[in-house]
Amino acid sequence: MSESTGIFITGTDTGVGKTVVASGLVRLAAGRGRRVVGLKPVASGAESTPNGLRNEDALALAAESTVPLPYALTNPLCFEPAIAPHIAAAEAGVAISVPSLLEWYGNATAQADVAIVEGAGGWRVPLHPEGFLSDLPEQLGLDVLLVVGLRLGCLNHARLTLEAIERSGRCRYVGWIGNHIDPAFARLDENLTTLTRLLGGPALAVIPPLPVPTAAAAFGVLQQPALARTLGLST
Repeated sequence: MSESTGIFITGTDTGVGKTVVASGLVRLAAGRGRRVVGLKPVASGAESTPNGLRNEDALALAAESTVPLPYALTNPLCFEPAIAPHIAAAEAGVAISVPSLLEWYGNATAQADVAIVEGAGGWRVPLHPEGFLSDLPEQLGLDVLLVVGLRLGCLNHARLTLEAIERSGRCRYVGWIGNHIDPAFARLDENLTTLTRLLGGPALAVIPPLPVPTAAAAFGVLQQPALARTLGLST
């Protein structure tokens, strides 16, 4: 796999639309002829099926991927309760380590030239003892795309997230996408202007309120040649 085409999708919080953006980007890469996988390293909140636990977000990513993977490679850490993943792992008796995740990533991306990796919650969500899910993209040196949920409080969350990403110096911040998750969010234009200043540039895209947040709906906004070039998704 090319070392320049791994993108980690993080967010200002949980519920800000990381999945709709990530799956839309997988579709964008697929449409440009890339061998792409959508990955979800850890997911809390899953349904029991005859084949085991399945997470809705991971399934959405897999549905857009052009490289078929067993579910366990799409989403290696899957927990039933929709709670903080480190708590879910502890309750399930599962030990999580960064080396095991690095090995997983290598296996999951072996046949792909683009990987879109969706995080869980925000950038510094705890995952393993004394560590965070952000340890994975930092160890891999992945590019990071920030999804900003456009709602009250997003300014502080967005700036703090950017500062945390940049502090380690191990990941390249490639930009942000705004997702209009609160139709009643007041002063949208003014907030977008402020985010442009706080995050070092304008949004790569702004997704309007979507009646049904799907990859297809997001793709309609994300299918921009400039965005694909910025993220390295073009052939």
